Amino acid sequence: MKSTKLDEFISHNLRFFVTLVLGFLLFAGAAGITVFFVVLRGAEQVLVPNIQRMELTQALLELQARELNPRIQLRYSQDPHDRGLVMEQEPAPGSIVRAGRNVRMVVSHGTVINRIENFVGRDIDSVRMDLMVFTIGAGGQLLMLREPVMLDYSNEPAGTIIQQSPEPGTDISGPTMLEFVVSRGPQHTFMTVPALTGLTVPAALEWIRSGGADFEFHVREAHGEEAGETVVHQSPPAGASVTSNTRINLTVAVPDELQPGEAFGLFSHAMPSNPFPLPVTLDAILPDGQRIQLAAVDFAGGRLAVPYRLPVNSVLVLSMLNREIHRETVWGW
Repeated sequence: MKSTKLDEFISHNLRFFVTLVLGFLLFAGAAGITVFFVVLRGAEQVLVPNIQRMELTQALLELQARELNPRIQLRYSQDPHDRGLVMEQEPAPGSIVRAGRNVRMVVSHGTVINRIENFVGRDIDSVRMDLMVFTIGAGGQLLMLREPVMLDYSNEPAGTIIQQSPEPGTDISGPTMLEFVVSRGPQHTFMTVPALTGLTVPAALEWIRSGGADFEFHVREAHGEEAGETVVHQSPPAGASVTSNTRINLTVAVPDELQPGEAFGLFSHAMPSNPFPLPVTLDAILPDGQRIQLAAVDFAGGRLAVPYRLPVNSVLVLSMLNREIHRETVWGW
């Protein structure tokens, strides 16, 4: 009987003790979880490091240590030594952000070109255009052309690069000055003057463009049966053998009549002399905004004269190497 009461006492107190221990453990566990979350919330705020000018590998390690996620963008730069370096970052260094935040890195992909290519044999005008593209793509002036270029006679067509410095294959270590020797063409070449009399102005200009001859137009009243807006005289005459730089003078007859609001005239502009012909265009912007091309030739300089028949208030635009150098308005007679 006594044993039964003792067992009941032990059993009752044991249950109380177990309940107390479990309660304590639950309380402690809850307290531990609370502390854990406090620590975790504190770790969510991190300081963004300064990774600019770091190599990409080192920058990634810096971000990983702070639980930040890299987002990489590649961009060309001007200095080839920048290749693989972080050039920009976002957020800025010193910013306080949450762990796991994306950090955008702009990493240099190096220069658009990292060594000098071979320009010999190429046309100087096309190379000028390429250098402009390289400058834009590299974000700065990486290759510069020393102007004016040096010229020399050769069997290559006029405008062809025949020598260059630095040599092809030279590594680029920063902004570099290019020096070219450009062909003037053969020193003594001859041509047979074609028969241009009787051609319309556009047809004569097309022959000049394809033949590369120097030229100058003049206008006068038509005589006898001469047709207006056609070549009625040329000098030197057809069939003459002349040097290739001889200027061919072409006289065009004035049209018999014009439509109301039209004007016929001779565009004339003095241009600086060049050592070899350069691309020249003469466009007309009509009163309604339409743009048409009147002439596209290679011209060595001097007086450029081209006849036109256009609506009054049209605008004539003269360009060389795709750069406008002169414009004027067409007025009625």
